[in-house]
Amino acid sequence: MDRASGPRVRVPEQRAPEKPVTADALRFTVLGPVRAWRGPELLSSGSPQQRALLTALLLREGRTATAGELIDAFWGEDPPSQALATIRTYASRLRKILGQDTLVSESGGYAIRIDRGALDLTLAQDLAAEAEKARAAGDRCQARTLINKVLGLWDGEALASVPGPYADNQRTRLEEWRLQLTETRLDLDLEVGCHAEAVSELTALTAAHPLRERLRELLMVALYRSGRQAEALAVYADTRRLLSEELGVDPRPELAQLQQRILRADEELARPADEPAPAPAPLRPAQLPATVPDFTGRSAFVAELGSRLATAEGSVMAVSAVAGIGGVGKTTLAVHVAHQARRHFPDGQLYVDLQGAGARAAEPETVLGSFLRALGTADSAIPDTLDERAALYRSTLDGRRVLVLLDNAHDAAQIRPLLPGTPGCAALVTSRVRMVDLAGAHLVDLDVMSPEEALQLFTRIVGEERVGSEREAALDVVAACGFLPLAIRIAASRLAARRTWTVSVLAAKLADERRRLDELQAGDLAVKATFELGYGQLEPAQARAFRLLGLADGPDISLAAAAALLNLDPHAAEDLLEALVDTSLVESAAPGRYRYHDLVRLYARACAERDERAVERESALSRLLDFYLATAAGVYALERPGDRLVDHLEPTDHAGLVFADRHAALDWLYTEATNLLACARQVASPATLRRAVDLLYAALDLGESGANAKQYEAAAVTVREAARECGDPRAESRAVMSLANAHQLAGRFDHADREAEEAMRLAETAQDLLAVSWAANARGIIALYHNRHQDGEAFLNQAIDAFRSDGNRPGEASALCNLSRIHLATGRTASAITLARSGIGIYDSLGHALRGANGRYALGMALTQSGDFAAATAKLTEALEIFRDSRQRLWEGMSLFRLAEVEIASGRPAQAAQYAELALTVLRGIGGEWRRGNVLTVLGRALAGIGQTGRAQVCWNEALGIYDDLDAPEADGVRSLLTGISTH
Repeated sequence: MDRASGPRVRVPEQRAPEKPVTADALRFTVLGPVRAWRGPELLSSGSPQQRALLTALLLREGRTATAGELIDAFWGEDPPSQALATIRTYASRLRKILGQDTLVSESGGYAIRIDRGALDLTLAQDLAAEAEKARAAGDRCQARTLINKVLGLWDGEALASVPGPYADNQRTRLEEWRLQLTETRLDLDLEVGCHAEAVSELTALTAAHPLRERLRELLMVALYRSGRQAEALAVYADTRRLLSEELGVDPRPELAQLQQRILRADEELARPADEPAPAPAPLRPAQLPATVPDFTGRSAFVAELGSRLATAEGSVMAVSAVAGIGGVGKTTLAVHVAHQARRHFPDGQLYVDLQGAGARAAEPETVLGSFLRALGTADSAIPDTLDERAALYRSTLDGRRVLVLLDNAHDAAQIRPLLPGTPGCAALVTSRVRMVDLAGAHLVDLDVMSPEEALQLFTRIVGEERVGSEREAALDVVAACGFLPLAIRIAASRLAARRTWTVSVLAAKLADERRRLDELQAGDLAVKATFELGYGQLEPAQARAFRLLGLADGPDISLAAAAALLNLDPHAAEDLLEALVDTSLVESAAPGRYRYHDLVRLYARACAERDERAVERESALSRLLDFYLATAAGVYALERPGDRLVDHLEPTDHAGLVFADRHAALDWLYTEATNLLACARQVASPATLRRAVDLLYAALDLGESGANAKQYEAAAVTVREAARECGDPRAESRAVMSLANAHQLAGRFDHADREAEEAMRLAETAQDLLAVSWAANARGIIALYHNRHQDGEAFLNQAIDAFRSDGNRPGEASALCNLSRIHLATGRTASAITLARSGIGIYDSLGHALRGANGRYALGMALTQSGDFAAATAKLTEALEIFRDSRQRLWEGMSLFRLAEVEIASGRPAQAAQYAELALTVLRGIGGEWRRGNVLTVLGRALAGIGQTGRAQVCWNEALGIYDDLDAPEADGVRSLLTGISTH
């Protein structure tokens, strides 16, 4: 009986090894079939009875098993008359295979002497022990990884096909341990926030072990944290009913308490266990400018820098250099940290503003003179030259513990003479330039505040009462400030000084990007002035790059894209970009990727408006569009060999990237998705409109995958409106078709149908064969979803003719596969199979893996309806693997859904539930509510099939709500299911 998780099974430790495992040493497995290897060679372990002897000896921990114990292990209470002779025969045969040093005779019995690492069970024990230690130490991710490794050692059922009562008992014991490990790993899944992913596996496990309450408990938590509270409560109801019917008992107290917590919507239960927060370092600096009374956040940086300063005591001199954009709070942080570190530097603290961002930086000789005076050196004793002053400075600091804060440094050359260089002292440097050439320095890159920190700073300045009543407006303000501390302080100070203003008034003023920098000034504080100091120090080529790169709308930009925009080779572009990074005007988001702070981008664009001619700005964005279009077209061609779409795209004047294989191409496409779609929206103007539309066509994968569907749709709407204003029917037809495709993939079939109809009309007017064929194909599949099968068949036959006229074989195959689904829906299963196979034949002949998966998807559906479930599973599994490899999340989820349908039809509801749960997880947030309703319906059928009727009812009620909202005909079928369950 497995009502609860049962007593914890202790798997005994094996004896420690006497020598290390070598490449040709013996290895054994018992967590699956019992097998033996010598190096890479699989050894014959003989008959099942001979494997039973090997099993009994392997599991004895190297101890001797007597003949009597082995006879009991083999035959129990009814051994044959020749039992002892049989044992000796098997032992002799095994000794010939394993060697005399391995299988030894002792005291009338036998033992196997092996190294500790030679048995998979021992490895599993060691890994499990490591996992326990990691979990106890709070490293849940490591514990989870280790337990996954343990479970990965199993190869099916332990001691598979080994006969005898001893093997039966050990098999049960090992299976229980495996289940306990699985429970532990699932518990860790929930602790690290993988609750949605755990639901599928837990659903299958509760079906396989319906009385195991620990699994039910984990499933309830996973469902609750996934926002599925009703299903979580239904699990409890199902469990209570099952335990009452099967065992006549109530659920254990822990399960009942969990139900109550879910009913109360317990917030603690709703979130995974928190990682232990790092303890703030108790750091305190000394004789420095006053710290601001409203210092906020930066706890990680305070701890990091404070720790470095604390270790300076009694060690070599520590140097920390803080770099960041103007206004990011470098000085505020440094002064705050220095005050915190005061007790570590009892001999004094020195401070100087080196004015490195200004036109005239402070001279090191002058600074050293003031430092020497502060340290008690008489004016008459201060030498004249820099080297002599630096030498005296270091001598004066010898034996002292002094902190030197060098604020606003120009470069490393300016500060080198000012470094103490003696044990016990430390230097803290701030600069807009990264001190990469300052030997031994600990470099810290200071970024903007987190939204929480930014709101906290704003609240401290403005007041809790004013912000508390307008929290959303306050969040808008700090977001408009780009979470830059200086900008937040200016905005908050303006509001604090104007009692008649509300937070909403300030938010409205900052909403206008063109006026935002002008609004962010108060007294002698101004964001624009801070940026101008850095901009004024740039060389001409650097300043041009700064201006032009700020024109691009994406959140960041790759080196290749930047080189295209600047019309430079990549090496020259990289030199300029890295120089801008060193000045902190541009950030390096990752190797080969660069980005602006939001306010710096506005400043860069203002500089471009002021210093660049309109033609230069337009040319830069046109080159960027060319780069994205040419590269995306190359990706499309690799993904869809033979597709004529690339031949119908607008030509480009600048080349794109070339990829070695489709995986590298897809890596680029999904990495650049946000930037590429932002570019399409930005350049939807008359001169570049057609290329912008074609960029959406070439980047079709971004819309179809689901991962970037909303951004793709937004770009399509923008481009369509621009095309309408320009009166360009070709551009408009393609833009409208892109939008129709987005609606269809989101499950908004009425909108999709209207857009596709309009796209076809415009395409015919423009005599655009590409758009005509695409629109006809889309209208056919939309008609299928609307159950207008006759219309759908007509549209798809029109699409086939159009694709054939264009010589577009992949397009023809797509329409054939879609036509297969029309035939399937109208009961023509045999012809549906034939059409799908025809489409697959075309795809395969062209090496068209991705679209070939769509064909296999259609064929799998047809084979399911024909009753050939094994073949249907094979085709849908092939499609699933290709969709996963191509990052097509929508079709990955739909393939899982179709596999669930196959399992339902095959009478395997537990497997169906697992597939349906995975489909829900993959389709989260994509594919639209209609598709979600379909998955929930199938999941409910699967759950009902494994006795979880409460959860089934929850799923069907949710599906019914979806269908009723959409006025979908599937609602009637779900009502019938709910009626059926209520009558039982």
